[in-house]
Amino acid sequence: MQRLVLKDLPRYKCLVAASKQFPDLDPSACEAFMHLTRAGDEVWRVMSGHFSSHDITQGRFLVMMLLLETKGTDCLRPSSPAELADLASVSRATITGLLDTLERDGFVRRVPDPEDRRHMGVHLTAAGEAFMHALLPEHFQLINDLMGNLNVKERKTLVRLLNKIVERASPGVPRPASRG
Repeated sequence: MQRLVLKDLPRYKCLVAASKQFPDLDPSACEAFMHLTRAGDEVWRVMSGHFSSHDITQGRFLVMMLLLETKGTDCLRPSSPAELADLASVSRATITGLLDTLERDGFVRRVPDPEDRRHMGVHLTAAGEAFMHALLPEHFQLINDLMGNLNVKERKTLVRLLNKIVERASPGVPRPASRG
């Protein structure tokens, strides 16, 4: 899917002028939103190139990250396709497709639950772990580079602010009634 992105964002004074014609347009909200989406698009572009250079998709990477064992921690790992779908916020059909390709490439294996053969466990193979261990240093360095212009305090503020936006965008959050 081709994503359309504005090359140059409108200047704030143009948003103020447009708000005279469209009273529901809040110039500061619109400006912040456009910068947020622009940043997201740029990060998506960089990460897509990164994953592509390793012949992997963002979805396949996410599944393997969820399955990667973090030694010495009490981080919960999903063990079934249903848990993976829930954690990744995708349908079970999507997870099945991702697991099919990961299994075909030798990165994961599905194992029937010995106590209930109707359930399937999912695990990274040795090849999947080796792939992730080879990829992750470069991946984390890329993240460090992208976030490098922000100090720790600014990053914490960014996380707090983004969480407020996510909370507002989450299903079930009441929206203001339309004036029209």
